[in-house]
Amino acid sequence: MTVRVGVIGAGMIGQDHIRRLTEVITGAEVVAVTDIDADRAAEVAARVGARAVATGADLIGQPDVDAVLVTSWGPTHAEHVLAAIAAGKPVFCEKPLATEAADCLRIVEAEQAAGRRLVQVGFMRRYDSGYRELKSILDAGGIGAPLMVHCAHRNPSVPESYHSAMAAQDTAVHEIDVLRWLLDDEIVAVQVLAPRRTRHAHAELQDPQIMLFETASGIRIDLEVFVNCQWGYDIQCETVGETGLARLPEPARATVRSAGTTRTAVPQDWRERFVTAFDVEFQEWIDAVAAGEPTGPSAWDGYAATVITDATVEALRSGRTVGVDMKDRPAFYAGGAR
Repeated sequence: MTVRVGVIGAGMIGQDHIRRLTEVITGAEVVAVTDIDADRAAEVAARVGARAVATGADLIGQPDVDAVLVTSWGPTHAEHVLAAIAAGKPVFCEKPLATEAADCLRIVEAEQAAGRRLVQVGFMRRYDSGYRELKSILDAGGIGAPLMVHCAHRNPSVPESYHSAMAAQDTAVHEIDVLRWLLDDEIVAVQVLAPRRTRHAHAELQDPQIMLFETASGIRIDLEVFVNCQWGYDIQCETVGETGLARLPEPARATVRSAGTTRTAVPQDWRERFVTAFDVEFQEWIDAVAAGEPTGPSAWDGYAATVITDATVEALRSGRTVGVDMKDRPAFYAGGAR
C-alpha cells in the first residue's frame, strides 16, 4: 500500500520532510501541499509532482489524501490536527503539538472521542540508534535502577529572535520527551538556574541555563542548555544507576592525530546529527499508517511536553521550583511515557 500524504507547511522542515518522503523512504507519495505562501506551495509541489491547494482545511478534505503532515507555524498546529482527527485521517505533527496546553488537551479529547490513535508528534530522538540502545539497556536493568541523569544540549549559535523561554520550548523539549520515554517516568517538578551569561548571548537571552527536573520516582535530572557554545551541535546524555552507568554514544566520527593533538569533528546542526533518526521516524510512521494506526509519540506525549515546558519557563522567570500540573493520563494512552 502506498500512503498518500498531504503536507501543510512548505518551509525548511516541511521541504526536508517532503524530500524524505519522496526520495528516502518507501511506501509514501506526496500528493498535495499547502503553505501560507501560495507561490512557495506551488513551487514545492511541482518539484515532486504534487498539486498545491489553498488551505490546510482544503488539503485535509482532499479524497486522495490518506494522511496529513503538519509542519506549519506552531500556533496553527492545533487547528490542523483537530481537523485531521475530525476527518478520521492519521496526522503527523512536528513539535509542538500545540503552543497552549489547553489546545493539547482538546486534541487528546478529540482523539479519544474518535476511538483510535490518529496523532503522532515529531519527537525524532526516540528513533536515534544511540538513544534506542540506551533505552534497551535501561529497560533490561543493565545499570540497576536509574538514580541520576546528566544531559547537555548545545548549539553553536542562535539568531537574535531566539529568547530565553525558547531554551525550554524549542530546545529542552527534546530532552523532556526523550527522558520521559527513556525512564518510563513522569517529570513532576522543575527548577532553572541561571549561570554567568556568555558574552555571545544577546540582551533577551539567558544563556546558558541549567534545568533541574525531578521525576515521580525521585530520579534527578540536570540539563545544561547552552545555545551559543560556539563549537558545534553537542548532545550528551548519561544515566547513573545503582550498579552502573550508561552514556549516549557520540556520533561515529574519525579521530585524527596530528601535530601533537587528537581531534574529532563535532556536528554543526541538528539536521546533521539526527538525519538518520528522521529517516527512521518517517519510515516507521508510514509503515504504521499503512498497518492502521500510528505507534510513535502520542498526543498525550505532546500534551505532557507542553505542560512541562510551561513549568520550566515559569521556573526560569520566578526563580522558584515549580510543580508540573499535569492531568491524569487517560487509559486510552496506557503504557507509560511512550
